[in-house]
Parts: sequence; C-alpha cells; structure tokens
Amino acid sequence: MTSEPRIVYTAVYDTLADWEVGAAIAYLNNPELQREPGSLAVRTVGRDTEPVTTGGGMRVLPDVDLAEVDLDRAAALILPGANLWDQGDELAGFAGLARGFLDAGRPVAAICGATFGLAKAGLLDTRAHTSNDPGYLAASGYAGSAHYRNEPAVTDGNVITATSLAPFHFAHQVFAALDVYEPQVLDAWFRLFAERDPSAYAVLAEHGA
Repeated sequence: MTSEPRIVYTAVYDTLADWEVGAAIAYLNNPELQREPGSLAVRTVGRDTEPVTTGGGMRVLPDVDLAEVDLDRAAALILPGANLWDQGDELAGFAGLARGFLDAGRPVAAICGATFGLAKAGLLDTRAHTSNDPGYLAASGYAGSAHYRNEPAVTDGNVITATSLAPFHFAHQVFAALDVYEPQVLDAWFRLFAERDPSAYAVLAEHGA
C-alpha cells in the first residue's frame, strides 16, 4: 500500500506575491525529480476557504483553512510575501501557524513580507535570518536585529528566510530542507535557475525535468 504524501502547506491570502514562491511550488509538484516520487504534495491554506486574489491578479481557492492543517502529515509551511504582512494583524493567524509548525519540528519558509510577520511574532529573535532590509524588519519591533544576515536566503534550524529578490535561492533552500532531491539534482537546479548555467539543464533533463 502506497503511503500518503507529506504535505507542504503554502499559505494564500490577498496580495500574496505569486512570483516569490512559484519556483518552489512548481518543482515540489514535479514528482519525476523527487528522490521518492510522490512523497510530497503541495496544498494551499487560507484563513478560510474563500477565494483570495494574489498580487498578480490570480484568484486562488484555498484547499484548507487554518483549522484544517494536519501537522501529523505536514512536511513544511511556505509563507509568501504580501502587502498585508506589515499593515496590521490580518495575517497574524499564519504567524501563529508558523509557531505551531516550529514547535512540532517542521520547517517554516518565509520570503519578503512574511519575514516581517515572523519577526513581529518573535520567531526571528534568536535565529539567523534575512529579509528585504534590516530597517524593514526593525519596524516590526523585534529583538533579533543582531542575527540579521545580508544574504539572499538564510536557513537557521527549521527557519528559512529570504529577500523578495531571491525566489530561486529561497526555493533551493526549501528543497534542501526537505531533502527532496538527490544532491546532483539539487545542485543542477540551483546552477541552472540561480546561476544561469546552461550545462546544468542536461542533469535535470536526465531526471525528467
């Protein structure tokens, strides 16, 4: 009997930046590249199951709401950036969800504005991290500025953070945290998309990309 796939929950909410997580989602949904094909599945999670409108104008119907997240099957949580993260507490429930994932030993990956949400919730106070700018995160009132790193993406334990300008670095660190690809596939993916090395395509093609 085939076991059920682990779920990578991707948060969806109005104004989310589609382009920041598109690479990660697309390749997590490509079973041909996975070390164990079919071992992961991406599901969207919203505050409720009403449609949301992304920053790119797409309407997305969440698969589940916050209360329906199954931590027992969860592999990771991906939090895209959105205008709403630094404009109030509308997305506070997702920061709370992130805390639950971390308490359960599950990775949380946040990019752009979502890093502000993690900072505001105190989840970056003791972890190395990055964001769009140190001043941007300082506006959250967090106590972790000494741990800020001026890098495209940073992983510290189960927390991955990234600047809005580094969606491929972000995806690469998500893939690494989930151990979803063989090392040569992971390396080739990064060389092709982040470093524009055309020679890496042959490696991906060999594995069904």
